Amino acid sequence: MLKRMDVKNLTVFPQAELHFGRQLNIIVGENGAGKTHLLKMAYTLLAVSAEEGKKPSSSSPTKTSLQYRIAEKLVNVFRPEQLGRLARRKQGRERCEVKMFYEDKNWNVSFDFATNSKSEVNIDVLPSKWVTDAPAYLPTRELLTIFPNFISVYEGHYLDFEETWRDTCILLGAPLQRGPKEENIKRLLRPLETAMDGSIELDRNGRFYLRTKDGRLEMPLVAEGFRKLGMLSRLIATGALLDRGFLFWDEPEANLNPKLVRWVAKSIVDLSSSGIQIFIATHSLFLLRELEILLEGNRKSLQETRFFGLHRGKAGVCVKQGASIDDIGDITALDEELEQTDRFLEEES
Repeated sequence: MLKRMDVKNLTVFPQAELHFGRQLNIIVGENGAGKTHLLKMAYTLLAVSAEEGKKPSSSSPTKTSLQYRIAEKLVNVFRPEQLGRLARRKQGRERCEVKMFYEDKNWNVSFDFATNSKSEVNIDVLPSKWVTDAPAYLPTRELLTIFPNFISVYEGHYLDFEETWRDTCILLGAPLQRGPKEENIKRLLRPLETAMDGSIELDRNGRFYLRTKDGRLEMPLVAEGFRKLGMLSRLIATGALLDRGFLFWDEPEANLNPKLVRWVAKSIVDLSSSGIQIFIATHSLFLLRELEILLEGNRKSLQETRFFGLHRGKAGVCVKQGASIDDIGDITALDEELEQTDRFLEEES
């Protein structure tokens, strides 16, 4: 479990300490407030540790290996012109600092870099062990349609796509989970397959299909909302999201109609209750309300949930956090939706 992340001078954030919940963490803010930056930073450090730990020649972490791997992954995930561009611009020579604290203290890591850094970071706290569970990152765009041959093309050419796409495609292409965990997988898949009215299949040629009672549809012919649900269902079916681990999901509501958003909200709560620590970024009032409704019916999940509100100011973006949406302050994007509802009701009356 990731317990806390401290950032200083990271892009739009002068300083922030994020205390995470064991199950579900919801980051809310307007466009440009840095929601995705927080997701990507946490994901990057988890991914680097998990990737290094799975190498056949893996040994205990060293500063030499980590200072290059973290820098390389940050550049590939964020896609800046150089690493130092992730450090907040201000007068003087301030450094960007990031600290990650886990339930297992052997995973704790801390590093910093300057605005002119290019290819390495300075490791301040070195973990003594690698993270054991690979994180999953779902971007706002669906990836099932681009999956065929994407990994080989990405690794063999210079493509201007963030590395989260490549990482997620690797997880999507993993074989299906078999054995005693299948019943739990079926339970988690049920709401998604009900919403899609079918299941996701991967053929031998590396193409995904939606299998329905009337046959199967190739992914480019499937509605984009169903494709997004399909990514999540595939990660569950392969065991990438089962029992434990981490899921980062940027704007789950993007390109989904309200009915599908309800199914997504249910899957998010079900997964978080099953042992997956989930981090989502959103500015959808509908999704937030649906999550609140589901969490109110599950007191244990509600106690393990944290909300984070991002607020712009003259000095940068500050973070308000708490156990409920009432603790994170007024978010302009949400207020606009509420204000529109009020105006509509006034016109009707």
